[in-house]
Amino acid sequence: MREQEEDVQAWSPPRAFRRSRPAFRATRNTADPRSPPNLPPRGCSGAYRMAAIAAGAPFPSASSRTLLPVHSRAGRRRASCELSGDAASAGRAAAERAERAERASDAAAEPAMHTAGAVTGRLRGRAPRQHSPMFSRMTGSDVYLKAEYRQKTGSFKIRGAYYKVRSLSEAERRNGVVAASAGNHAQGVAYAASAEGIPCTIVMPQSASPAKVAATRGYGATVVLHGASYEESWARAREISGRTGATIVHAFDDPHVIAAQGVVGLEILEDLPDVDEVYVPIGGGGLAAGVLIAIKARRPGVRVVGVQSSSFPSMRRSLDAGRPVPLTAGGGGGGQAPARTIADGISVKAPGELTFSIIRDMIDDIVLVDDSEIIEVMFLLMEKMKAVVEPAGAVGLAHLLAARPLPGKKVAVVLAGGNVDMYLLGQIVDKGLARMGRLLKVFILLPDRPGALKEVVDEIVSARANIVEVVHDRFSRDIDAGSAGVTLSLETD
Repeated sequence: MREQEEDVQAWSPPRAFRRSRPAFRATRNTADPRSPPNLPPRGCSGAYRMAAIAAGAPFPSASSRTLLPVHSRAGRRRASCELSGDAASAGRAAAERAERAERASDAAAEPAMHTAGAVTGRLRGRAPRQHSPMFSRMTGSDVYLKAEYRQKTGSFKIRGAYYKVRSLSEAERRNGVVAASAGNHAQGVAYAASAEGIPCTIVMPQSASPAKVAATRGYGATVVLHGASYEESWARAREISGRTGATIVHAFDDPHVIAAQGVVGLEILEDLPDVDEVYVPIGGGGLAAGVLIAIKARRPGVRVVGVQSSSFPSMRRSLDAGRPVPLTAGGGGGGQAPARTIADGISVKAPGELTFSIIRDMIDDIVLVDDSEIIEVMFLLMEKMKAVVEPAGAVGLAHLLAARPLPGKKVAVVLAGGNVDMYLLGQIVDKGLARMGRLLKVFILLPDRPGALKEVVDEIVSARANIVEVVHDRFSRDIDAGSAGVTLSLETD
């Protein structure tokens, strides 16, 4: 067969992350007219696309491949990538599909594997994996937590930001980088640029948390406050890039970012080679896309489930529509008006083009959670495990706790970030106590005379409840003269 092969394209990771292992060489089999030149091995479309771009390989033209249709979301099959050609029969194509997918999966994971050493070498290191007996008992599954909230800058975002920044050429480094973000990505890019000595501008919405703005500035970035939403900040970031030549570091729709986030999936498999299911938050889809590629390459039988806020189900709506669909106020394009949610880190109105194509082809399911479920699991993480996890980072565990879908299975849950506004954190504690029946508010209408409140307090003491707050009201319209309304906040066992 060697005489039937000709070298076409040397394919290896970017120079800065190349290791001693030999470069993969894509070949064209001259006996197979369907095989296009200049490509790594054929296989899963989403994995191939990301891997080829991230590693610097040429991108195939649309005419060289045809995509098989993707069916139902639940249990969705990985879409295959078939080369066009009328010479092959359907039977032969089916027989060859598994082999091609396996070969392509190995190639697809290659950029992420080479990224792992570069990213974790200078950062805090791999995020720890922790078994949780408590959540295992509560859900009936064997639950392991991937603590990405313990990364530098407080989230997994540093992985993609650092890899992207380190991949820049010398000319690009001189021009600096620019990004748009309201939180974790901003801090990740600022830290990475500072570590590499690269000028950095971050555009943040005017409504961004003052604490997150201060943290981003603290990492050395120039912060520009512009617009009322991320979309307006993104437009300004593009304007700055066009004017200054700065490289845009996208929060999720970038092959280098996706490859680096995929290291999370590789680490999960190294720690838990027999894992049955993995839960990953989805906003724009960068983390989910990377994890999917890494896990499906090595263990295609592992189920990967994405989790979104029920208020911002942009990826799920897009999968239902078969194309990226923005959530707009008018519901245009099949979208639905987004509501408010405490999970601002995944409040993305539209998924990325690249992340959508990967997730569409490879995801097993996407599920939704609401704020009350997120609050409960955040409270439990704080009280029982002394772990502060932000709302967007806790959605996977929130679904597992609410739905309990996999009794007896080994499950890994990515806790993606831990940057929580302190004012919100106080509300989470109060609402968590109330949701669990440990904080009660009672309104009592009393006669406005001495000793009336004492009688109530004595009854509360006998019930072993603790009075947290007392509010008197004599002036509201529905309070009669000679009466007083008393609202008591009570902490119970």
